[in-house]
Amino acid sequence: MKSSRKRLLVSSSMFALLFSGGLLAQESELAALSSWVAIDAPTGHEHLAIEKIQIEYTGWDHDSYGNLFKVVGRGEPQRVVACALDSYSYAVSQITDAGYLRLHRIGSGSSHPLWDQAHEGQQLRILTRSGPVVGVTAVANGHFAAQHRNETAIITQNDLWLDVGAESAAEVADMGIALLDPVLRHFPAWSYTNEVAGPRAGARVGCAALLAAAEAGVNGRSGSTKYLISVQQVFGWIGLGAGVSSDATPDEIIVLGVGSTDFDNRIVDGLETRADVVLTSNGTTEMRLITPAVADADALMERMSLASANQLLDAMVAAINPDAVRPSWLAAPKQAAVLNNELSRWGASQNTGRMMEIEGLLDQVAQRSAVPGHEGPIRNAIYNAMPEWAKEITQTDEMGNMWVEVGPVGQATVFLAHMDEVGYEVESIDRSGMVNLTRLGGVVETAWEGQPALLQLDPFTNIESQPQAPSLRGVFNTRSKPLQKQPGAVRAWFGMNRVQLEAAGVREGMGVTGYKEGHRMGAFRYSSRSLDDRVGTTSLLFALRQIDPDALQNKVVFTWTVREEGGLRGAAAMAERLGSRTRRVYSIDTFVSSDTPLESPHFAFVPLGSGPVLRSIENASMATPSEFDRNRGIAEAAGIEAQIGLTQGSTDGTTFTIYGAPNAGLSWPGRYSHSPAEIADLRDVAELIDLIQAMAEAPQGF
Repeated sequence: MKSSRKRLLVSSSMFALLFSGGLLAQESELAALSSWVAIDAPTGHEHLAIEKIQIEYTGWDHDSYGNLFKVVGRGEPQRVVACALDSYSYAVSQITDAGYLRLHRIGSGSSHPLWDQAHEGQQLRILTRSGPVVGVTAVANGHFAAQHRNETAIITQNDLWLDVGAESAAEVADMGIALLDPVLRHFPAWSYTNEVAGPRAGARVGCAALLAAAEAGVNGRSGSTKYLISVQQVFGWIGLGAGVSSDATPDEIIVLGVGSTDFDNRIVDGLETRADVVLTSNGTTEMRLITPAVADADALMERMSLASANQLLDAMVAAINPDAVRPSWLAAPKQAAVLNNELSRWGASQNTGRMMEIEGLLDQVAQRSAVPGHEGPIRNAIYNAMPEWAKEITQTDEMGNMWVEVGPVGQATVFLAHMDEVGYEVESIDRSGMVNLTRLGGVVETAWEGQPALLQLDPFTNIESQPQAPSLRGVFNTRSKPLQKQPGAVRAWFGMNRVQLEAAGVREGMGVTGYKEGHRMGAFRYSSRSLDDRVGTTSLLFALRQIDPDALQNKVVFTWTVREEGGLRGAAAMAERLGSRTRRVYSIDTFVSSDTPLESPHFAFVPLGSGPVLRSIENASMATPSEFDRNRGIAEAAGIEAQIGLTQGSTDGTTFTIYGAPNAGLSWPGRYSHSPAEIADLRDVAELIDLIQAMAEAPQGF
């Protein structure tokens, strides 16, 4: 019995080791496949990828049309195995005097009805001759939903405006952007559980399979095999036609098709493309089409499982040589990184060091997810960036609000910035694993549909640690037959069924957001999701760093609140705690500006880069005339040229007004609110920090 039990324990350990090794192998395979989906190869510009493949893998050559090929073996029979490398893309079709880019598809592009809409309100990648530059496509401000209520038509390419952080056509040129530059969606290689996802995933995995076989030397029992990574499939696969016509008549052609709902492997008479002129007239005895199975074919986040990828690879190898073994998946070369933010872009007269410091902290907080009720990662980041004196007196409550109270006894001036962002939370999980979501705040839902998704796991509560909350990758679902612009509901998929998700720690109420990166655009613009209110939290922190706590004339409370989006609940708790002893309150939040190509300038028009804003009137509150005059005077005395204006939305400070504390907003102009494409100007942020400091240090008065 004892001996048998020992053998069982050994077997269990071996099983765990094998299981762990299997997972690691699967992760490696998915990483390799997703690298192919992510590589830059827009139609007509496939050389961007082909040149890198030739550097990384030896023995490949290219023909006059730009196809990449490698021949294994020699003699007859001759076979050609081909895949399509190009990706759907846009070209810069116009550069406006105001510095915006207009876009037009290269070729017919995707057949998916939401392809263009999936590019609105997102970060895009402009492939300039000097390297990639990030811009964002304009989307209607989420706070201005009332103005756009009747806009029900699905977005087309003619609706896309690309904002690259420029104020003129000359600035666009200075960034190296030119007419006809190709433009793609910008996000990293995306894989999760047992799937990869991204544009043209099926076709790109086909090229991964082709390269794997070529590098392994897979050939028929006799003769030669020409592996052809072909170009310009979007234009009728003319690269395939050119690649085949350059040879003597092949005896066999094997084509790895683009992704489709079902796997297919059959002999065909033609591909129903322009390439058929060559393929069907050269006397080839057999043409085989192998089509990989994908989900959401032709969508931005076309999905393909590892099992489907292996099925494609096995079918291709068997068609070449039934005796050959499956080769290993190999990674694509790394795509070019976004151009570095050279110091020269800041301008000689600017405070470069300070701007870079602000940008660095924004990177930390903007790229963390924190929907209402899940603000831990932001609270940790802000706390750990505080000066030591502030850490010693920092307080938090049971909701998660955090504040620093400093200065002499007396009525307080309270500053509020919220740590949360719009997003979703898990409402329920279907047995299949489909996650049903509840909206938190005024999400621009069209900008989340069919995009990469992150499910935020929240084990961290200690403000003294500085974790990035772990998350699960997945995708937001997309409609296949939409009737109007807005989705009726948004759901997400993480590649696991309900039992597996629960085993991974997923529970109802957890937060769900999308992938995001912070990027500086041009000299001074900064883009990321959740700048509402990551700019506010950052500005308040910098102001805290700049004050001398011993020199304050009045009690000052710097507060970072929770659950602002969709209810101002954290601020309401703070108002209940502090309201009776508060003299005035300042909300540090976005001034949602109509300074975009999609909004009317008849209200809320405050240009980015022209200074911070005294947010004077909003939906639920306004600065009283006496407070407004006082605030304007403090700004002028500090040498800050503040803008003024009226906008829509509501801020944390409105919860204090019922206690008799006047509320005013100290803001920065922001574009594309509540979307993944929010933009601020770092010059405005720098001045906002000084404005907060000036308000904190000013005599309280009456």
